[in-house]
Amino acid sequence: MDSPVLFLLLSLSFSLPFSSSSLDTIHEGTSLSIEKSEDILISPDGVFSAGFYSVGDNAYCYTIWFNKQSRGKNQTVVWMANRDQPVNGRSSKLSLLKTGNLILTDAGKFTVWATNTQSLSPVHLSLYNTGNLVLQNMEGVTLWESFDFPTDTLLPQQLLTRNTRLVSSRSKTNYSSGFYKLFFDNDNLLHLLHDGLEVSSVYWPDPGLISWEAGRSTYNSSRIAVLDTFGNFSSSDDFTFMAADYGPNLHRRLRIDYDGDVRLYSWDKEGQTWFVSWQAIQRPCKIYENGSSSCYPKTMLLNGYRSPDFQGDLYLRLPERNLFSYANSVQDFTLVCSSKGTVQLDRKYKRSQENGIVKFLLWFASGVGLEIICIFLVWCLLTRTQQASSVDKQGYLVAVTGFRRFTYAELKKATKDFKEEIGRGAGGIVYKGVLPDNRVVAIKRLNESNQGEGEFLAEVSIIGRINHINLIEMWGNCAEGKRRLLVYEYMEHGTLSQNLSSHALDWKKRFDIATGTAKGLAYLHEECLEWVLHCDVKPQNILLDSNYQPKVADFGLSKLQNRNFENASFSRIRGTRGYMAPEWVFNLPITSKVDVYSYGIVVLEMVTGKGPTKEPKRLVAWVREKKNEAAAMASWLEEIVDPILEGSYEKGKMETLITVALQCVEDDKDARPSMSQVAEMLLRQENDSHGDDHGINL
Repeated sequence: MDSPVLFLLLSLSFSLPFSSSSLDTIHEGTSLSIEKSEDILISPDGVFSAGFYSVGDNAYCYTIWFNKQSRGKNQTVVWMANRDQPVNGRSSKLSLLKTGNLILTDAGKFTVWATNTQSLSPVHLSLYNTGNLVLQNMEGVTLWESFDFPTDTLLPQQLLTRNTRLVSSRSKTNYSSGFYKLFFDNDNLLHLLHDGLEVSSVYWPDPGLISWEAGRSTYNSSRIAVLDTFGNFSSSDDFTFMAADYGPNLHRRLRIDYDGDVRLYSWDKEGQTWFVSWQAIQRPCKIYENGSSSCYPKTMLLNGYRSPDFQGDLYLRLPERNLFSYANSVQDFTLVCSSKGTVQLDRKYKRSQENGIVKFLLWFASGVGLEIICIFLVWCLLTRTQQASSVDKQGYLVAVTGFRRFTYAELKKATKDFKEEIGRGAGGIVYKGVLPDNRVVAIKRLNESNQGEGEFLAEVSIIGRINHINLIEMWGNCAEGKRRLLVYEYMEHGTLSQNLSSHALDWKKRFDIATGTAKGLAYLHEECLEWVLHCDVKPQNILLDSNYQPKVADFGLSKLQNRNFENASFSRIRGTRGYMAPEWVFNLPITSKVDVYSYGIVVLEMVTGKGPTKEPKRLVAWVREKKNEAAAMASWLEEIVDPILEGSYEKGKMETLITVALQCVEDDKDARPSMSQVAEMLLRQENDSHGDDHGINL
């Protein structure tokens, strides 16, 4: 075989696993579209890819990932450009401009991310075998490289310097910036830091040790660390470690995980998976969390660790109903199909006699009526095509928005011409309705607005994707002309406001409502992809289901944020008098703490039974005054607790609830806790008070 032919075949064989249009370099004037799956960069050795990566429903980040996929898992992401501001799944582009600037634009054509580089000579962008995305000019000068801007991962040969840091993701599925950081501090030491919303604290190396006791040196100010391809990590502060599988030719990555631990991962070629070959902290309880380095009970137990130096017994507290859930083993069963199951049906068919009239009609139809039948068939075909088009359009809208789009006529019929009003607010009127499938719904008819249909559908599609047990669920919407309607699940017991003055809400229900509301707001602020400020937390917007479990409603009037609350801009004051944070009045930056303040007022109202609409400051000052007198007056709780409770409440939990509420209504927003911290404090108090649960000796 001729050598040119052999070379051609070898070249083709190496290129087969990748798209025929895949490349490792793009030049100025080129754009990579999010809607073209082939618009990706692949390193020459095929190990790394760079392209748009899905981080949520219709949300994407420009990402570099490890090209080999672990079994049963998504691609391994090693770098993200816009981790805190994902772009739309349509019309977004990465463009290399002739000016030398690399920019990422969203569907709205605004710049989400840029390298902010300039060059008089032509430039090109290349993905190297190291996983480094590099922007260079014709002279070979590097203008920008991804290695200088790491996210949560350090690759071999990538330097960690005084100007760079690794920042964890928020959770396993939320890739946005989290609270844990690996970086060089001003003392020239490599540190792990928990940088929370309220406080920050170093937790590695042990803050109780002097640098030399931890094996570190502060005398080298170069502040540089690197991981080599053999699995050896060395830092200028004398900190070093070696991978358990030390050796060449392995893919490795050092990552600060969302739980705050730093781990070195090595690629197992045979098993096609990553395994941990080193980690900084062996005992997770040493990782800073929740204000201290102690471990607390979790809401969900996913794994466990038993310390070798723990000599006692270990107990897990479980609900009594679960104690015997595994008592019965699963019984084996089989399905057998055999020929013996076949039964011959005893049927006889008798040919019917010919009918002269039918025969004549058939002859007539085949002759004189042929044209009429053809016209009828064409009419049926056109009708069915129009119906199919309508169904396809409806299906497309369901796919885009995530829920159904109703017609105005359908909702008018469901509400019997908007007959039964069940709520009213600044945004519109809520009616009770029944859908054709017998689902009872709450239909909110919004006040007329000049908002365009596309903008409205874009907003409700975001709201419709937000899903949490303590948030009201939206089932659909309607947009016809200037008519805007929202379809929600129906809450049997109405609003918290309607129930506060009744005896239906005992102490346990009130505490559960406070906890559930905190969890719902925490999800809006920190967990869902599009961070949301509610801006109008009040009893009228907290709905109660058949079990009096709370669901926060009306966050459709909220402000969708881009994870940078300090830059939030609002055209007008939002909220309800009595529940509004001081920031609104004094024109201060609006953050998630406005919802925390409103939540605190709602809790004080639940506890005392007194509304804040006239004198909110007086309510807060009164409760605070009574609490401060606690040392001199043992009965202070009795003086402020709602008389409807008739003294039936748990003192410890009540004191915790009031303390948390007073923290939430501090004038200084920085002194208020986050909603996730509020939820955790209440859940911890609830768990500590359950002393009658059963335990299992492990």
